[in-house]
Amino acid sequence: MEYLLLICTDSTAPELPNDDTSLADWVAEVDRRGISRAGDRLRSPSDATTIKVRDGKLSVTDGPFLETKEWIAGFDILECDDLDDVIDIAYRHPMARHGQIEIRPFWPLNL
Repeated sequence: MEYLLLICTDSTAPELPNDDTSLADWVAEVDRRGISRAGDRLRSPSDATTIKVRDGKLSVTDGPFLETKEWIAGFDILECDDLDDVIDIAYRHPMARHGQIEIRPFWPLNL
C-alpha cells in the first residue's frame, strides 16, 4: 500500500542541525529497500500560491492561506506492507525528532 508522509515543522521541537547527515542516511535506507516512490523538500509557505473558485470566479493569493508556526517542509511517498511498517520507517526519519510526520494512506480514485 502507498503512504504519504507529510514532513512538518514543529515550533516546539529542537532544530535539525545543518550538518546532520541522518536525513541522507534515511533516504539511502528507503532507496536501498526499494520502497521510495517519490520525495522532496518544499519551499517555505511564503513561496506558496493559494487558489480557490467561488461562484465561478478564480481567486489567487500569494503566500499561505492560514497563519501557522508549523508548515509542511517536504513529503515522501512510500510503498509499505502496512501501517505498522510505515510507522517503523517514519520513526527513523530525523524530522520525527525535529518536527512531526503525518502519515496518510492513499485512497485510489477509481473512475
